[in-house]
Amino acid sequence: MKLATVKNEGKEFAVIITAEKAVSIREINRVLGMSWSEDLFSILEKNQLSSLNDWYRNGGMEQLGSSSLMDIDNLSFGPLYRNPGKIWGVGMNYVEKAIELSGSPPGEEPVIFMKPITSVIGPDDPIILPNQSSQVTAEAELGVIIGKTCKNIKEEEASNVVAGFTTTLDMTAKDIHAKDPRFLQRSKSFDTFFSFGPYFLTIDEWQDLENIRVSTSINGCKKHQNVVRNMMFKPWWIVSFFSEIMTLHPGDIIMTGTPGSILIRDRDVVGCEISGFKELRNLVVEKYSVN
Repeated sequence: MKLATVKNEGKEFAVIITAEKAVSIREINRVLGMSWSEDLFSILEKNQLSSLNDWYRNGGMEQLGSSSLMDIDNLSFGPLYRNPGKIWGVGMNYVEKAIELSGSPPGEEPVIFMKPITSVIGPDDPIILPNQSSQVTAEAELGVIIGKTCKNIKEEEASNVVAGFTTTLDMTAKDIHAKDPRFLQRSKSFDTFFSFGPYFLTIDEWQDLENIRVSTSINGCKKHQNVVRNMMFKPWWIVSFFSEIMTLHPGDIIMTGTPGSILIRDRDVVGCEISGFKELRNLVVEKYSVN
């Protein structure tokens, strides 16, 4: 099942995407007398995703008339939700990227960092370049969304607690990080430095996770790309690793590393392209250009 969050008249609500159409959970509830939550975070938090997906897989959309459907070309998408409990990232997870940044292959454990919720933006929202940095980079990454509360799970159990995947963009003040590796967290934490959406695909949509291709693009041109099988730390291992550090909750997001970063400047359009998803794109702006 493919879901998204749509913006309309100052409100945001969850929709199911099918072909080139969308239907809101609110509309499904109204027409069919269901009682699912109408925003994606609540669907995850209240453990409603499985029942909603079962309904969808069993032909639930056929119960709706054409008047309930919306053309996706007419929709404005937001981030999947605004207040994830935790946003984690894994750095240097492809050998090529690790050597580019450090000059040597990675160690036995990944580099990790967090993003504050004030960094969250969605599709087409502006990435605002901070005054403190003159070199900001953007990185496309496959995002893992946790679906069940879990702690100390094994790698082979990780797929049971993952709700699905999404497209993400991770921004970094490269010059700040370059001053001292200890400044990594600060370089990642500026407002608008984490974008995710527009689509969320449930885990059952993926039969061949290792061949998912992740691409970082700028102004319509792909600059870096790689596939999940070339990650040093695979998604299920990453989920297990984080669960050994802390309890994970529904809606937590883990970025799994990038095939490559690109330097971004005012008026650039940066993108994350992953097979099966609508491209995530954001315009880059100088702080003074934003009203």
